Amino acid sequence: MAKRLDKTDWGLLFLRLGIGFGFAFVHGLPKLMGGVPKWEKLGGSMSHVGITWMPVFWGFMAMFAEFFGGLFVLLGIFVRPAAVLMLITMCIAGASMVSSGNTYKDMVELIEIFGALLCLLIMGGGNLSLGAIFKK
Repeated sequence: MAKRLDKTDWGLLFLRLGIGFGFAFVHGLPKLMGGVPKWEKLGGSMSHVGITWMPVFWGFMAMFAEFFGGLFVLLGIFVRPAAVLMLITMCIAGASMVSSGNTYKDMVELIEIFGALLCLLIMGGGNLSLGAIFKK
């Protein structure tokens, strides 16, 4: 018997669509298209947490978390692991913003995204996701 959908499933679907699209196509795709020069610059942000080696690798990982993590969230597959990678990326972005002297007002979007990712980490993708379909 098919599981009955409720408002939580619909809420998670819309949350996944918004966060997934934003991460994949607004944040991740430009980093993917920027290639190694963009990854090296992006990976330099790790210096804000004391990691100065292999900036290209760290930049690639940030791009991977944003683009592929966004796609995973959008589709509803591997939602929790993707949310973890994206949360780590947002923590580094926050550390970079704080050390650059940004104010709380400048960081509101980051805090909102962090909250949405925490919801996805806790709740998963819901019943309106490819992950739920694959489980059946």
